[in-house]
Amino acid sequence: MQLPAFLAVVLIVSGVWSLAVWPQFLRRVMKDPRARDANGKATRFLTVHVVLVSISMVLGAATAAIGIAALVS
Repeated sequence: MQLPAFLAVVLIVSGVWSLAVWPQFLRRVMKDPRARDANGKATRFLTVHVVLVSISMVLGAATAAIGIAALVS
């Protein structure tokens, strides 16, 4: 299947957006007082957000890679 160049660029932009935005979000979450308990241990709040950010970044990288592959082929 051939993907039009415009759609390949949309995938690349979407992937780059995810890779740029999610780390900033994680930095804010890590500074949030709900991220650690009184002993400094990670809370479920932090764990859930780390998983969310990790999955989103993997999907963002895959989206960008698909867009690049479609643009190059």
